[in-house]
Amino acid sequence: MYTIKGKTTEWELVIGLEVHCQIISKSKVFSGASTAFGAEQNTHVSFIDAAFPGMLPVVNEKCIEQCVKTGMGLNAVINKYSRFDRKNYFYADLPQGYQISQLYHPIVGEGFIEVTTSEGTRKIGVERLHLEQDAGKSIHDMSPTKSFIDLNRCGVGLMEIVSKPDMHSPEEAGEYLRQLRAIVRALGTCDGNMDEGSMRCDANISVRPVGSTELRQRVEVKNVNSVRFVMEAIEIEAHRQVELYEAGQTFSQETRLFDSVNKETRPMRSKENANDYRYFPDPDLLPVILTDEYIENIRRNLPELPEAKKKRYVSELGLTPYDAGVLTADTETSAYFETAIKGQDPKKVANWIMGDLFAFLNKTNIHISESPIKANQLGALVELITNGTISGKIAKEVFEIMTQTGKDPAVIVDEKGLKQVSDTGAIDALIHDILAANADKVAEIKAGKDKLKGWFVGQIMKASQGKVNPALANQLLEKQLDSWS
Repeated sequence: MYTIKGKTTEWELVIGLEVHCQIISKSKVFSGASTAFGAEQNTHVSFIDAAFPGMLPVVNEKCIEQCVKTGMGLNAVINKYSRFDRKNYFYADLPQGYQISQLYHPIVGEGFIEVTTSEGTRKIGVERLHLEQDAGKSIHDMSPTKSFIDLNRCGVGLMEIVSKPDMHSPEEAGEYLRQLRAIVRALGTCDGNMDEGSMRCDANISVRPVGSTELRQRVEVKNVNSVRFVMEAIEIEAHRQVELYEAGQTFSQETRLFDSVNKETRPMRSKENANDYRYFPDPDLLPVILTDEYIENIRRNLPELPEAKKKRYVSELGLTPYDAGVLTADTETSAYFETAIKGQDPKKVANWIMGDLFAFLNKTNIHISESPIKANQLGALVELITNGTISGKIAKEVFEIMTQTGKDPAVIVDEKGLKQVSDTGAIDALIHDILAANADKVAEIKAGKDKLKGWFVGQIMKASQGKVNPALANQLLEKQLDSWS
């Protein structure tokens, strides 16, 4: 159990997350404007997004479908009746002066996400998923005296996924976010790119003495843009609250920002409650009413979800739960893995992906979908090791050349002359010369110092530049040692 030891009391965390996921759709939720990322400022803005008088919103059915699919991925209730409300507040990048959201009747109800941490597996409750529109973007670093507004993002469909306050450690919160991101990516409902702002997290954090069931005053840390930063922000804010309580101080409900450079949370504003936003039903939009047939048609076409895929990798492919979790965290990674294992040992392929391939991708800062080594090529490399064409050591060299050239491993092995030597006569002669040159060590082996056999194998591999099959070298070494006098 994760706790914070104070001067007089041991404290536990209570964490709830609100995650905003931008919906994958070619057009915005209430207008036909494009949602493409990276366009020139204010080029993807309709009259509706800019709040011109008399412009009426029309709901995008694709956004409804994406919410339903996500709700199914969250093991949640799909509400056949949902309704839009206006949430009134002023931001410079929200021209309407209100946000169209769903407070009273969300499209998706209660569900859960299963997470596995060092303390085991448990279900984290999801309270709701509601559909709303995103705001635009205020830009403050283009002028020392002015702020600029980009409305390209304004009106993009958002799924706000609200968890229950079921998490009690930064690790749990981080794993919940990773699982949520894996789910929406697998479903194709959100790309999950936190660095681009298409997935953003607000963390609600409070602390209480261990053993207490009281829900104390909470603080919301707003718009954290990476899993690592969410975990850091939770820990830092929790320690701040413990210090305040133990100093006999209280604090009000507020919204804070996380400073990832100075490792602190800073006040942003006092936290508004629902009545501060003066919610009321949006008069321009009809309720959304879904039929059983519509819902079941979406359910029938769902892809395999990460948790089911993870369990399949463990039960059918013999992977560890950890390895399966890593390989299913990203849709492209699991697709790469499933292509690479065709005809190969899944565990060996998993080791290459999670070891050498991930190290290369991290070093070069590219995604697996852009890897110069294609999935079938990695499978072919594993095949060359399995059938004895090359050793594991030579395979590392071949892998390096593959990252630089994109060539098939068999081509590289032929071009570089890297095939293992399996000619027993040549290997026997090599072993004989090494034994003869090290008669003193042979005598020590005869006297019972068996560990020196490993040294001899090393000398054989060195003399052959790694081209001798290690298993065959061991076998022939033992044979010659038995007959050595």
